[in-house]
Amino acid sequence: MSGWIKICGLNSDKAVATAVAAGVDAVGFVFHPGSPRHVEPMIAALLAMALPSSIQCIAVTRNPSQQAIDDILEEFEPDALQTDAEDFERLLLPSGLVRLPVLRTGAVLPAGMPARCLYESAESGRGAVADWEEARVFASRTQLVLAGGLTPANVAAAISQVRPFGVDVSTGVETAPGRKDPERIREFVTAARAAFAS
Repeated sequence: MSGWIKICGLNSDKAVATAVAAGVDAVGFVFHPGSPRHVEPMIAALLAMALPSSIQCIAVTRNPSQQAIDDILEEFEPDALQTDAEDFERLLLPSGLVRLPVLRTGAVLPAGMPARCLYESAESGRGAVADWEEARVFASRTQLVLAGGLTPANVAAAISQVRPFGVDVSTGVETAPGRKDPERIREFVTAARAAFAS
């Protein structure tokens, strides 16, 4: 399998350029004021201008209000919205906006598995590793994007064990919270590509 790779929490021109050069499939911009990776919608829109059309641009939130979503979409045009699965039950979204629901380790699953989802640890943005055994079960039922505590050092093992559709990394390619490291981004993508190809 070729694999789908997303770098999340980008907040600088350099990080975006590195992700593009590394050959990722998607990038995520975080809209959550409590996160060190938070960006304003206008800044995300400017950063996204450097992305080729082949790379998906994803707005990442957690438990947002309808007003927060409306504010984001007023200035920023993502290809998809990523947020916890239950959030989609109450949000009003444009019909053309792709939904990427987040399922979390140990949480109650939705009645029907979505066609594609992101599987994460209980807490985002802290480098906590998700439950790979549980993820493997879900990966047999949907296009699962594995996140949570992935790094250049463990992504190959994660792919081998879980067999996900894709992988997503944020803290695992940082030197400090919110500060992406170009070399780690390149190492992560290289390791993930090799693992997906094996």
